Amino acid sequence: MAFDGSGKVWINGRIVDWSDANIHIASHVIHYGSAVFEGARMYKTPKGSMFFRLDAHMRRLYDSAKIYRMVYPLSLEQITQAVVDTVKANNLEACYVRPIVYRGYRELGVNPLQCPVEAAILVWEWGAYLGPEALERGADVCVSSWSRAAPNTFPAMAKSAANYANSQLIKMEAVLNGYSEAIALDPFGRVSEGSGQNLFLVRDGILYTPPLATCGLAGITRESVITLARDLGIEVREQDIPREALYIADELFFTGTAAEITPIRSVDRIEIGSGRRGPVTARLQQAFFDYVNGVVPDTHGWLMPL
Repeated sequence: MAFDGSGKVWINGRIVDWSDANIHIASHVIHYGSAVFEGARMYKTPKGSMFFRLDAHMRRLYDSAKIYRMVYPLSLEQITQAVVDTVKANNLEACYVRPIVYRGYRELGVNPLQCPVEAAILVWEWGAYLGPEALERGADVCVSSWSRAAPNTFPAMAKSAANYANSQLIKMEAVLNGYSEAIALDPFGRVSEGSGQNLFLVRDGILYTPPLATCGLAGITRESVITLARDLGIEVREQDIPREALYIADELFFTGTAAEITPIRSVDRIEIGSGRRGPVTARLQQAFFDYVNGVVPDTHGWLMPL
């Protein structure tokens, strides 16, 4: 995703031109990765522009900040309104939303407590994360040689910028070896998640996903897919998944705000199922996109109008 440098950015209560949304080079976040962030989407629907589960995303942002002892002066309700204001300032009908809370400029050193807690909100148009063709044909992925961090090292439940140093290594390894993405294992060799996506496996019509104890993020799209699957009468099991189960799955797919629901057609050059999107994945994709695009009623209260 490349930016053209246009548009508006919200930063600490002000909406400024994209080119003016700057921080000091000595800001703590640059040197130590002291930031938490979110990724949400707004969709264009027949009833107007709708945020998908923005309340859950903003709550997770503040949960992440709490874990890292980052107290921002605006309330959850105020910064959620700032998201709405930023989207309106950019005149967008559909977009990706990136709020970030970070440690700013005062002093350098590992201890961040003297540095101010600041925030910014960016919005931009962003299509299918792995390309529109991947939504049907599926992505080719590998199992990464990089594992997710062990429990009690980094808090996996926090969507922290520092955690994504690990994700970068996973993603770069995959791309440089000719794959679209990678699947990471946890420190005990169990399936965890992708570089920035949760993972689901289908076997004999049953939907499996790793538990959060395998060091994956508590994904909001993940939770939504579990709910939609149960609405469709699909059995869902959260349980440990060994690496070899990936190769013999009937279907595999990623979920995430950016990835939405993206099928996986091969793992380590081993074809999964028919080598393209499977029937359970297709049903869930249909249910998900019908929901976010306002085709079906908002029975779970997940849509918020702009």
